[in-house]
Amino acid sequence: MIGAFRFVHAADIHLDSPLRSLALRDSELAEMIGNATRRAFERIISICLDEQVVALILAGDLYDGDQTSMKTARFLAEQLKRLDEAGIRTFIVRGNHDAMSRVTKELILPDSVKTFSGRAEAIAFERDRGQLPVFVHGLSFAQPHAPESLLTRYRPAVEGAANIGILHTSLAGLTGHDPYAPCSVADLRGTGFSYWALGHIHKRSAFHGASTIVMPGMPQGRDINEAGPKSVTLVTVHDDRSVEIEERLTSVAEFSRVSVDATGIDAWADLVRAAEGALAQARTDARSEHLVARVQFVGATPLAWRARYDVDLLREELALRASDLGRCWIEKLDIDCRPIAASSALTGDPRAELRRLVSEEILKSDNFHADARQIAEELRNQLPPESRALLGTDETSLADALAELARQGADDVLARLEAPGQAGDA
Repeated sequence: MIGAFRFVHAADIHLDSPLRSLALRDSELAEMIGNATRRAFERIISICLDEQVVALILAGDLYDGDQTSMKTARFLAEQLKRLDEAGIRTFIVRGNHDAMSRVTKELILPDSVKTFSGRAEAIAFERDRGQLPVFVHGLSFAQPHAPESLLTRYRPAVEGAANIGILHTSLAGLTGHDPYAPCSVADLRGTGFSYWALGHIHKRSAFHGASTIVMPGMPQGRDINEAGPKSVTLVTVHDDRSVEIEERLTSVAEFSRVSVDATGIDAWADLVRAAEGALAQARTDARSEHLVARVQFVGATPLAWRARYDVDLLREELALRASDLGRCWIEKLDIDCRPIAASSALTGDPRAELRRLVSEEILKSDNFHADARQIAEELRNQLPPESRALLGTDETSLADALAELARQGADDVLARLEAPGQAGDA
């Protein structure tokens, strides 16, 4: 390890990101997750100090859009000051969200912090005589959008040195992401850099080879679409320019989809116990301090209609049991189980005929699909860009999303037509 160049690579902090949908359901949970981005960043700083690295690299999106709060900016400055006092340098490139921030250009950071501008630079890192020279290359977004590759604007690799590049990029157009400074893994390797510190995609990935390329993911998830434990990357560049990477956990809370198989369960208490067992296992498996669960009920059960009819009661039951497990939260319930042998399936029952009309005629009609599509398009145009993918990213995924929403909506309505006493035992 003597002479090795060690640093921490993180990206997509999204400090103080607003949690609108979560706040509507549970303000206490929203407050915990809202503070988690700060706590995760504090952990990043502590990792740098504990590992005695020489640098922290932040590959974009420190903020979350048009950030106007100077409290957030002050928090960032205070944390980076901890590194400054320990002699640890910080290198930052601005991503698409940072480019929109009003406080980015006004923020005064310690002298040890280098924020790259919209013009590519290669910064020589001061090292002892005889150690491998290291150059850190960076380029920030000048505007929120960068539809073309930025690689051609970077300085060439310095001969005889370890070259570390920082780039905020969507890579080669990953599904669900608009193109931001797009490039391929092959393009990055072609630069001859030893390591590429990427940002923008919130899921971790790493590519090994002549050039090590890492997308660290975000250090703290904010919703169920950012599920799982989150981390940063500890990087060691050896004197022979070989690169070693290690993952370091940072997430305070992790989101998880917890599936409960309700097949054959016909007693409400047994359904709750099955969900409690699934939650307990998920809590055990979670690597983070808190678990935030979206519980999905699947399978065929006589309780399918009651679970939909009394979903608020079921959620309260599980929230109580989650609290008993400790640091376990219920984010949402998805009732995807199906009814079996219900009394309303008897010949001549009008509810059975209504279900048949809904599922076999209304939901499959061209007029219904046309109306649903029009409503979806109007809604999508009113959503912020980062949320539009919820309704699909192409024709096929849009159709699939609308079909699933229609099915769930129909089931919710039909569940309310079932008498609670007939939807399962009380």
